[in-house]
Amino acid sequence: MAISNIRYGEGVTKEIGMDLQNLGARRVCLMTDKNLSKLPPVNAVLNSLAKYGINFQIYDNVRVEPTDQSFLDAIQFAKKGEFDAYVAVGGGSVMDTCKAANLYAASPSSEFLDYVNAPIGKGKPVTVPLKPLIAVPTTSGTGSETTGVAIFDFKELKVKTGIASRAIKPTLGLIDPLHTLSMPERIVANSGFDVLCHALESYTALPYNQRSPCPSNPIHRPAYQGSNPVSDVWALHALRIVAKYLKRAIRNPEDREARANMHLASAFAGIGFGNAGVHLCHGMSYPISGLVKTYKPKDYNVDHSLVPHGLSVVLTSPAVFAFTAQIHPERHLEAAEILGADIRTARIKDAGLILADTLRKFLFDLNVDDGLAALGYSKADIPALVKGTLPQERVTKLSPRPQTEEDLSALFEASMKLY
Repeated sequence: MAISNIRYGEGVTKEIGMDLQNLGARRVCLMTDKNLSKLPPVNAVLNSLAKYGINFQIYDNVRVEPTDQSFLDAIQFAKKGEFDAYVAVGGGSVMDTCKAANLYAASPSSEFLDYVNAPIGKGKPVTVPLKPLIAVPTTSGTGSETTGVAIFDFKELKVKTGIASRAIKPTLGLIDPLHTLSMPERIVANSGFDVLCHALESYTALPYNQRSPCPSNPIHRPAYQGSNPVSDVWALHALRIVAKYLKRAIRNPEDREARANMHLASAFAGIGFGNAGVHLCHGMSYPISGLVKTYKPKDYNVDHSLVPHGLSVVLTSPAVFAFTAQIHPERHLEAAEILGADIRTARIKDAGLILADTLRKFLFDLNVDDGLAALGYSKADIPALVKGTLPQERVTKLSPRPQTEEDLSALFEASMKLY
């Protein structure tokens, strides 16, 4: 199990200046995005850095849903700055960009594709020491403050991929629920769907002892190892919090209890999936995001079309879990019960349909777009969506049920409309 150190509590961000002082940091890189740079979370960090006399440079050019080019821009900044510590204030996009910048600045002679997941990149193990990175999450979704994963859009292939290595996980995650109070409704919803799928996918992933071949050396063991007894604890607990608090957190921005709990659930699910891994919802989501045409989501202040990550993941979830439930149906049924299904008279062979219906009802209650068609996709796009899923072996091979290209086509088709 590999996780970052985490510290939780309202207002805990004010300690970041002391943390950097304790690390002996002389030149700090603070990464965020243009929207956040004007909001309270970044202000809280800046106040603490000023109070403790920390010398820093700010990079606020992070792209929401990063690309290989936006990663390269941040890497260039990091290499020039010769920093001895990093701070990331933002959602998954900011934390992932900062992880990549830290990695390539520490390994200046590496080519970009050296560390990118195979088969798109070379997937080399990271053997260089990285600088300390403190992550301050401002959304309740990615759990990126606890994981060694950094995801981006690879523009040339129109597909999302990433870098996965324990070496890039943050040194410390400061989980401050005050930061979630500035999140607009749809950002709360979409980031919450990511938590939901992280928990569901890691709990239903192929068990760790069924993966093969066993790595010849622990350094080659992937960050995503399959469901296991430790990750299961975190995944189930995160799922219970989502069931209890997500709707409240979306519907009432003043509900501090709900927003604080979702912030914790994000980290808990991160600990779960950061070690167990995710599978088909995530594998299929990468081309859904990468092939976006004109879709612009409500509440996102961006100048480019994008499908928010949590939305691209959750829209296939009813179809995916109906498909995977043949294997470990009891886990699928347990998840459905946590999410509110009455399973007293349920038959185990119906587990997938019950979980799919429960998810559909959950999404319908929260006004989620009616499937991929509502994002501008049609049947004609299915071959391209399947083609973009095939290279995602890092996650698709963690599905408890192996899938053919025909299976993937059927899953995309079933996800065109949900209700």
